[in-house]
Amino acid sequence: MTARPRLLDLFCCEGGAAMGYHRAGFDVYGVDIVAQPRYPFPFHQGDALKFLLEHHREFDAVHASPPCQAHTNAQRIRGNEHPDFIAATRELLSLIDWRRRTTNGRPFLWVIENVPGAPLNDPFELCGCMFPGLGTYRPRLFETNRPIAHEVNHREHKARVTKMGRPPVEGEFMHVVGNFSGVAQARQAMGMPWASRDGLREAIPPAYTEFIGTKLIEHLAVTA
Repeated sequence: MTARPRLLDLFCCEGGAAMGYHRAGFDVYGVDIVAQPRYPFPFHQGDALKFLLEHHREFDAVHASPPCQAHTNAQRIRGNEHPDFIAATRELLSLIDWRRRTTNGRPFLWVIENVPGAPLNDPFELCGCMFPGLGTYRPRLFETNRPIAHEVNHREHKARVTKMGRPPVEGEFMHVVGNFSGVAQARQAMGMPWASRDGLREAIPPAYTEFIGTKLIEHLAVTA
């Protein structure tokens, strides 16, 4: 039996991204500075970039979701300041990729995810309108060090979005941010039945990374 490739999930929160990669065919290991008892796979509590530096040789791919608060519209409007780890994450991932390619030629694939407006390089966007079964639009940007073929297209946002402060009614999509109402409905809308309120508003739907993960595995198969 062929071993599944291993993916390191940095800044993992409660594992929305992780579940998608698992479904795509990866064994996933999560790291977060905050304890994540709901994380559905093996987990280490600690500094994400320190763990990456020390353990990258154990993995075939990395997904990183640095904290997004520095780039959200709400925080800009309020004038709040938050740490921005995107540049540091990219720099370390790029260095590891270069070292891998120049020493043993093994592929080292990485993905950085964040909100629209974040300073990602040549990102592509995924949205809930692209995936059947989701009940939220939740657009997110993805930067990768290998090209990802776009086989899903952005569609018109036809569903009305629930107003903040009340659960959705039939046919509405949810805006899963802040103090949203309707945790049970949000779990269904995001495809994350195990997640808490805090985990849902910090996550991306597993459907996004299941799509990306299948492409990463294709890259690994070609370069093996």
